[in-house]
Amino acid sequence: MSPATARAARSAGHGFWADLDGAQRAALRRAGRPRSYPPRTPLCYQGEDSDHIIVIERGWAKVASATEDGREIVLAVRGPGDLVCESAVLGGRQRSAAVTALGAVRALIVPAARFTAFLDAHPGMWLLVSGTFVRRLDDADRRLQATVSAQGARRLALLLADLADLSARHAPPAAGGGIEIAPPLSQGELGGCIDASRETVARALAVLRGAGHVRTARRRITVRDPEALRIFAESALD
Repeated sequence: MSPATARAARSAGHGFWADLDGAQRAALRRAGRPRSYPPRTPLCYQGEDSDHIIVIERGWAKVASATEDGREIVLAVRGPGDLVCESAVLGGRQRSAAVTALGAVRALIVPAARFTAFLDAHPGMWLLVSGTFVRRLDDADRRLQATVSAQGARRLALLLADLADLSARHAPPAAGGGIEIAPPLSQGELGGCIDASRETVARALAVLRGAGHVRTARRRITVRDPEALRIFAESALD
C-alpha cells in the first residue's frame, strides 16, 4: 500500500459510533447502560469471559496484553466513538487483552446477547463491524512492519503520526497546524506500543524534538507538522 493510499484509509471513518445513524444510536442506548471509569481503571480484563461489549463515549483507553515475563504490550489506543471488547464477544472466546482507562472514561455497556440482536436487527451493522476488524488488522500489520524495519525514532514517529490522525478527529489543530496527542500516554506506554524501552522512547523523542517534528511537556506531545512527521517515519519503510 502506498503512503497516499494508507493515509486515505486512515482518514476513512471516525469510529463505530460516528457511523451509526440516530435511530441506530438510540436502539443501542436502549440495549445498554452507561458507566463511568476513573483513570487507570480496567474496562475489561485479559482472560475473562466475554459477556458484553463497550462503546467509549468520552475519554481514552489502551488495549494491552501481558506477556509471560510480565511485560505489557500496548496493542492499540481507543477513543471516543470506538467499539472495544467486541472481537471476543463475537468470537465466543475469552478476552485476549485488557482494556484500561487512560483518563476518565464514560462508556456504554451492552450485554453480548443484546449486541448481537442489535446487529441482526439493523442491516449493514455486521458489515460495519467486519470493516472495523479489517482496519484494525491493517493497522497491526503496519505496526509490525515498522517494528521490524525501522529504528526507534522512526518507529515512534509512525506511532505519533497515527495518534495525531486519531487526535485530530476529536479536536481541531492549533493555530499553527500542530496537533496535541490526546491520549495521555506515558513514555513507558509509548514504548509498549512500539516494543521499546522507556529509555529508547526518551532518546527517540529527543531526536524528534531536535528535528523540529514535536514539542513535549509532561505527558504532553504536540506534533508540529503531522505530514512532515509521517514522511520522516515512512522513509524507513520504503
